[in-house]
Amino acid sequence: MTVTTADSTRTTAADTGARTAEAADVITGARERIDALDDRIIGLIQERMAVSAVIQEARITSGGRRVNLSREMEVLGHYSDALGKPGTTLAMTLLELCRGRV
Repeated sequence: MTVTTADSTRTTAADTGARTAEAADVITGARERIDALDDRIIGLIQERMAVSAVIQEARITSGGRRVNLSREMEVLGHYSDALGKPGTTLAMTLLELCRGRV
């Protein structure tokens, strides 16, 4: 529920799970930042997919395979080193998205 006052619109604690109006305001602002970050992440993934398609097309056109497994292992290692085990899962999902069908 949003409470409208004469000078502002505030999110109530019930909307955020917070127990105070101040905490609800912090959570609302942080959620807005997360939403913006998610939009940027999605855009970057879409950009990565497009670049990957260019690489795959060049590889196939030159007589190579669509997927380079040794490169995928490098990517998996990079994400795992940076983010731990969940990074490996994230990298697998990203690689799957980027494999596409050229």
